[in-house]
Amino acid sequence: MSERPIRPFTSSDGAYRWDRVEVTRYKEEGSALFRDVTRQTLFRRPDLRGELRYFEVAPAGYSTLERHEHVHAVMILRGDGEALVGAEVFAVKTFDLVTVPPLTWHQFRAGASSPLGFLCMVDAERDKSQLPAPRDLERLRANHAVAKFLDGH
Repeated sequence: MSERPIRPFTSSDGAYRWDRVEVTRYKEEGSALFRDVTRQTLFRRPDLRGELRYFEVAPAGYSTLERHEHVHAVMILRGDGEALVGAEVFAVKTFDLVTVPPLTWHQFRAGASSPLGFLCMVDAERDKSQLPAPRDLERLRANHAVAKFLDGH
């Protein structure tokens, strides 16, 4: 049985959207620190263990600094920005693939002038995000490049 393709389009506000796919909040407000992020679940089937989601981070926005027990793959689809993965900060741009290993701190930040959109492949059944404790932040900030990234510079 084949299914009709889900087609992408650009909405009136310039954001990437897919037909028949609900745009949801990235997370509940107040659950963790983030700014201007939306989420769309593009693919999930009960007979497969993976889920493909699209996140869009508005200019100067950022995802939550977090880690998980599961691995995930992130492919940048639009824009540019920076990614923190572990103790390294990388510039990211369209078609870059970023692998986030299990229990690795990570965060994505959009550049100041354009959105950062990315696909994220994860387990459909996954563990809850872990947020950094003050001790974790202290360790991360000991690295000058990471501290600069976390401060948004």
